[in-house]
Amino acid sequence: MKQQLKFFSVILLAALLISACGNQAANQQNKISYSLKTDLRDGQMVFVGVGGGIDGVVNPTLSAQVGDIVMVTLTSGEGAEHNFTLPDFNVDSPHVVGQGNSTTVTFGVDKAGAFAYFCNLPGHRQAGMEGKFEVSGEASATATQAAQDASQMSMDSSAPPAAPASVSGVPAAPASGADIVRDPTDLPAPIGDRGPTHVRIDLETQEVVGQLADGATFTYWTFNGKVPGPFFRVRVGDTVEVHPKDAASRIRPHPVDFHAVPGPGGAPVMTTTAPGKESVFTFKALKPGLFVYHCATPMVAEHIANGMFGMILVEPEGGLPKVDREFYVMQSEIYTLGNYGDQGAQAPDANAILAEQPDYFVFNGAVGALTAQKPLKASVGETVRIFFGVGGPNFTSAFHVIGEIFDRVYNYGSISTPPMTDVQTTLVPPGGATIVEFQIKVPGKYILVDHAIAREERGLGGWLIADGPEAPDLYQGNSGQ
Repeated sequence: MKQQLKFFSVILLAALLISACGNQAANQQNKISYSLKTDLRDGQMVFVGVGGGIDGVVNPTLSAQVGDIVMVTLTSGEGAEHNFTLPDFNVDSPHVVGQGNSTTVTFGVDKAGAFAYFCNLPGHRQAGMEGKFEVSGEASATATQAAQDASQMSMDSSAPPAAPASVSGVPAAPASGADIVRDPTDLPAPIGDRGPTHVRIDLETQEVVGQLADGATFTYWTFNGKVPGPFFRVRVGDTVEVHPKDAASRIRPHPVDFHAVPGPGGAPVMTTTAPGKESVFTFKALKPGLFVYHCATPMVAEHIANGMFGMILVEPEGGLPKVDREFYVMQSEIYTLGNYGDQGAQAPDANAILAEQPDYFVFNGAVGALTAQKPLKASVGETVRIFFGVGGPNFTSAFHVIGEIFDRVYNYGSISTPPMTDVQTTLVPPGGATIVEFQIKVPGKYILVDHAIAREERGLGGWLIADGPEAPDLYQGNSGQ
């Protein structure tokens, strides 16, 4: 009997040891590390594998087993701002900015399947930053709990970002920023009657904390530091050499789409430029007209809303008819996390862009840009030409000058089509343009508006101040006071 008891005791002890070893094996976790860097390839933003079997692979497929602990290190290869997101595992890394800087996330794998990782900055996923994360194996309670514990530890190590003052419930103090308003007189002289030639255009993308409104600032993304970007002037037949350059301090790429370019995409693939670098491309100006150019980085609407647009005029052979004054005006919307009239630094709101709910409508980048700051000026008897465009990104303009009738309107910016005459208001869509001409007959203050007139209450308006002798035979009266 004692021998039997001893035998059963041995068997029981062995079973317990096997069970313990089995539990230990079940609780063992493989730790897997991957390194990715960000880069620009063929005009696209991508992840590139670093080391091991993924070295040099664009948007490599990452793999793991259920129960593994995975560590991903993301390094900025080109200096722009990016992050690593794997939403099915609640992974959302801090942003990396500046060439060579990196961040690391660690998470546990608690389910099998095929999942997508990507950069979740607006438009970056659409621009090419997406890969696969493939997980094999079967979930178990032990593996799931271990994975969740690892993910929770990673989450606990990252402090949540602070909310902007404008949306945190704390009133922000008034702020002041740089002058980003493009002067409406800042445009080249007419080309006149010259032959085709070679023309160089220089564009530098700069991110500027600028004055949005009284007491409010906004981080603008600009071409050459102003909104809109420079006004360029060429003629039909010119060969145009474009040099896009990205300031070294920038944190995102900004390729350019020229509506005047006869090529796929308007040249954004050839103008995708890393921070601190310069690209070059050439095109032949084939069609006369007034054309918009804008940033073409996804989310394109966000880059336009933040100030990245301008115009290029392709003059016909012999040039345009002579006028006394020319002006450059563009309309756009600005979308913020705060509300119209808030003080302090205003943060951009990509969701409001998608919902088409702007907080500001502006001419030349800011509230008051063409009223108190830089109004248009002319004199009685002078002929005026306004090159008018809409950056958008979302709203059409019903452009109107209160107190004037346009003598000529080059509809949609077409110069080869005979102009319309005697026009009160003209429609200009986002990404579109027009040219209006008229003669000043009476002195005073003329108001530039979008005749969707409620937009005046959100900052949209400009002045054309005309001096000179009164014209009582054309306009007179009294206020009745």
